[in-house]
Amino acid sequence: MTPSEMALRRLIGVGTRLVVAFSIGSAVGMHGQENVPTFKSGIDLVRVSAIVRDQKGRFVKDLSLRDFEVTDGGIVKTISDFRRDGAAISVAMLFDISGSMENTLPEARESGMHLLSWLGPEDEAAVFTFDTQLKEVAPFTAGLRQLPSSMATVMPFGATSLHDAIARTAERVGTREGRRRAVVVFSDGRDNASRLASSDASAIASAIDVPVYLFAAVPSIDNPGTEFSASTTSSSLTGPLSDLAMKTGGHVFVASTPATRSAAARQIVDELRHQYLIAFESSGIPGWHPLVVRARNKDLVVRARSGYIAGQSRPSSD
Repeated sequence: MTPSEMALRRLIGVGTRLVVAFSIGSAVGMHGQENVPTFKSGIDLVRVSAIVRDQKGRFVKDLSLRDFEVTDGGIVKTISDFRRDGAAISVAMLFDISGSMENTLPEARESGMHLLSWLGPEDEAAVFTFDTQLKEVAPFTAGLRQLPSSMATVMPFGATSLHDAIARTAERVGTREGRRRAVVVFSDGRDNASRLASSDASAIASAIDVPVYLFAAVPSIDNPGTEFSASTTSSSLTGPLSDLAMKTGGHVFVASTPATRSAAARQIVDELRHQYLIAFESSGIPGWHPLVVRARNKDLVVRARSGYIAGQSRPSSD
């Protein structure tokens, strides 16, 4: 075989592997619904989930590839693949059971029940708790409608490793390929025992495209978003924690009534259902790459993760 024939055979082999890898990521699911692509292939595609709203806060559902612009470290990237089809949701519900939650854990459990009520039969959820240690209470289960009975008897106690728990839970849900993934944290936002900083936790979640939603159930008097507020005790959910949620493509919700807790839970599920899935080729330069995803229509607001890791192992919670 001549050198040119050998080179051609190698090229055909590489092309075949790329086609097979991408086809697996885009395969039709068991229920006839096209899955969210995993974008795993030899050309190292980066996947980004994006939510788009208009100036009135309404979801924008009918955009195409040409309506988006993605910049990687300030360099405009060519979008390699684009999806807006539906896929099942995979959500990790993370409950803070540390001592500071003594007065609000019942409301956190109620908020979790609201979230489960808005999920569909093909969506899945898992339940985790944490103080200074992360514990899996229920594995990822499709059609989950109730919190495990053990959640009703939990007695809040001890210190809080919030950032560590977020990072480790994001890694768990990050393995749920072919789904629209998220971590929803039910907490007062206080952290006094984590090894990781909030910026470390956001980098881990952002690197694997897992949005983090922080959900605080607080009395009206402690909710600065209500007219009855008399304090700023929810300030632990602003600043670094607000940045954590934003950088991963998530959001912070502070709710004080059953109605507002239900509405917040529905908004989280609605956002996951209205994600656009965008993929582009990684630059391959090692390290952290800041990302900006914009709509070409300047009147639209896009929320997506803030960056990714290329050319090396992603950050780890270990």
